[in-house]
Amino acid sequence: MRRHIFVTGPPGIGKSTLIRRVLEQLQLAGSFPASHRGSAQAADNALRPQPSSAAAAAAAAVGFYTEEVRAGGERQGYDVVTLSGQRGPLARVGTACRGSPMVGHYVVDVPSFEALALPAIAPSHPATRLVVIDDVGKMELLSAAFYPAVQQVLDNPQLLAFGSVPVPRAGRTIPQVEALRARPDVQVVTVSRDNRDALVQRLSSQLRQALQQLPGAGASSGPADGVISSQ
Repeated sequence: MRRHIFVTGPPGIGKSTLIRRVLEQLQLAGSFPASHRGSAQAADNALRPQPSSAAAAAAAAVGFYTEEVRAGGERQGYDVVTLSGQRGPLARVGTACRGSPMVGHYVVDVPSFEALALPAIAPSHPATRLVVIDDVGKMELLSAAFYPAVQQVLDNPQLLAFGSVPVPRAGRTIPQVEALRARPDVQVVTVSRDNRDALVQRLSSQLRQALQQLPGAGASSGPADGVISSQ
């Protein structure tokens, strides 16, 4: 079963926005505690399991997403933002300096990324079920520890990953991304301007059913309805 879902598409198509909208739909459907509803930067303690809600406990979420940083209408870089509300620089427009890797015009702050993202995708609570990984891209993969951490999430039968991967640019592929795409338990869904609104409901419904089928969730093990085929 392709239980892990990664969305893909060209830069600026709205992958991160789609992921946050899907999380909000899961909250509205009761998959997360009510105090998390309506906030893309909600605190992690609102996502942690609550004794009074078995459904919320079964679907507790952790992880991170990336967000553009703009000033004067110009993109200055990207931040990494955890579901606990922590924020730090991922990359900034700049010039190369010793010890600081670059991707395009951006200087990547690998230590800052690792300090936030690595703990965010290493669940410490036994009731965690959903891990958000946005993005598995060139900047993030400058961290040697990042992809092994992603693999640990994907290999854990009690976790479901929901994230994004880039599309190949100018025919150039990223080996780790291609390996992720090729996994039999991963489905990759292409986002376009035509389908991104419809995908919110379709992916939230699919994730809801997949969460219910994880070990310990107390749901039947039958096949989920509405499974989206990989691209």
